[in-house]
Parts: sequence; C-alpha cells; structure tokens
Amino acid sequence: MLQLVGAQPSSAIIDVGGGASRLVDNLLAQGFENITVLDLSAAALNSARARLGDKGEAVKWIVADATEWQPKDTYDVWHDRAAFHFLTNEKVQQAYIQRLKQALKRGGHLIIGTFALDGPEKCSGLPVARHSAESLSALLAPDFDLIDSRRHEHITPWQAVQKFQFSTFRYNLRNTIQGNIRGRPRRPAQTSGEGKKLVGEGLRRAVTREELAITLPAVRRRTHSTAREALASIRKWVGAWRLPF
Repeated sequence: MLQLVGAQPSSAIIDVGGGASRLVDNLLAQGFENITVLDLSAAALNSARARLGDKGEAVKWIVADATEWQPKDTYDVWHDRAAFHFLTNEKVQQAYIQRLKQALKRGGHLIIGTFALDGPEKCSGLPVARHSAESLSALLAPDFDLIDSRRHEHITPWQAVQKFQFSTFRYNLRNTIQGNIRGRPRRPAQTSGEGKKLVGEGLRRAVTREELAITLPAVRRRTHSTAREALASIRKWVGAWRLPF
C-alpha cells in the first residue's frame, strides 16, 4: 500500500498504534528515512527499540494517546493497523480525526486497517468498532477521498482468523481555498468596488475549473447585494470558459 500512495525513502511516515509491530523493521529495511512510531504503551515501544538495536536510533518514538496527542510535525503517510477500531464512540473518533487532520499534509495519505464488519467483535478482550470502507468514508468526509479498499484475513498464532478491512484515503485539496476564505476576519457588507476586488483576488488564486467552482460560492456570500455583478464580472473575464455555473 505504500507503493500505491507513492511513498519515497524521504517520505515522513507515522505508524499510529505501532507498538511492538515489525512494520518499522520493514520500513527501515526498505530504506525509509523519516519514520515515527506512536503508541500508548511505553513498554511496547521499548520492546521495538530493543529489537532494532542501533537502527532504532533513526526512528522517532512517541508515547501518547492518539486522541489527545498534539502533533509537532507533519507527515506524508499516516498508517494505522488496529488502533482506530478500539475507539467505539463518536467523541473519541472525532478527537482522533482532528489529530489526523493536524498531522497529515494536504495531499498526504491515510492507510487504516480495522476489523471488518464480519470480523471479531473484540480485540485483546476489548470491544471494537468494526468498519467498512463506506463507514470510514462517512466519518472522514468531506476531507478524505477513498482511493483503495481491500480485505485481509489475518491468522493469529492460535490459528484464529481475523477479518480486516484496509482502506486508503487521500487528504484532499478541495477545501483549501474555501477554508482560507472562510478563515479571514469578517468585514462589513462589501461595496460594489470592494466586491470586484474580492472577485479579482479569487480569480488570481483559483486557476482551475474546480477551484473556481469552490471560490465562487464564497465570493457570492461575501459580496451580498453585489453577487449578480460579481458573477457577471467573472463571466466577462473568463470569456469562453465553460464553467459549472
């Protein structure tokens, strides 16, 4: 799945809930240079560090709860195998997603593995929230786009079968411009001249059809009574473009 998202040796990768997992061993063996492992258990992380020996010095180890952690770095890939499914209520799920959005770069990728809908109801004796690609998409909307979904049957050391759902999402760019516009301080109702200025600013930043489609609604809201004039100005300036308005 790292190949699917185009991860490079220099890509910043975080393994959330990695604990004593051997994913970090495999990443180092493949030449990845910027690896972080986060887990609630210091003992599990210490076990992984001890196993790696000197190689473990190249890894950042973070002892934290993923629903309370305050990220200091940003990442290209956020990997989670069997951590999120321990979050069984919406409040903690949203706390996790908030940290995910803070830590993952726009255009970065989330790889998340949970028990499937027909998977076990408990993991390590604790209840879990089982998921499908659709249920994860609903939780992550509208900021994440599903790009891959696959099932996996994990055979435990005691020969039990655990059915997993692995989903890969891209942290999309669609809301970047709209979010920037919404984040500006509010102004009094715009005059005609100010409305044209705002439209011009929107056009300078929105150079694709998709971005113009995002920017226009925000411009309409900001210009109030001058919306019709702003729309006419846009149509005049972009000429023959066939836009979705």
